[in-house]
Amino acid sequence: MRVKTGTVRHAHHKKVLDQAKGFWMTRHKRYKVAHQAVMHSGNYAYEGRRIRRRDMRKLWIIRLNAALKPFEIRYSNFINLMKTKKVDLNRKMLSEIAINDPATFKSIVAFIK
Repeated sequence: MRVKTGTVRHAHHKKVLDQAKGFWMTRHKRYKVAHQAVMHSGNYAYEGRRIRRRDMRKLWIIRLNAALKPFEIRYSNFINLMKTKKVDLNRKMLSEIAINDPATFKSIVAFIK
C-alpha cells in the first residue's frame, strides 16, 4: 500500500506560507518562491544578529574614546592599563558608566592612570 503525504505536506506548506506572511508579490502566495524567501530571510536574520553585536561593540568603543578625551588618554592605552591593573569591567558597562555617572567614570580613570 502506498503512503500519501497529503496532510504532512499541506501542514509544512502552510507553515512556510505563514512565515512568508507580509512578503511581496508571489513570495507570500506560492510555496516554492515563499520557501526560498523564508530560507534567505532566515540567513539574513542570523547574520544580522551577529552584525548587531559587532555594531554595539563599535559603539561602546567610540563612546569610551570620546569619554576618555578630557582625561588625555586614548582608548587603546586605557584598555591596556585596565588589563595590567586587572580591572575586569567590560566595554558595555564602562560606556554606560561614562554616560550615566561621570563622577564614577572619573574615579575609575584616576585609579587606572
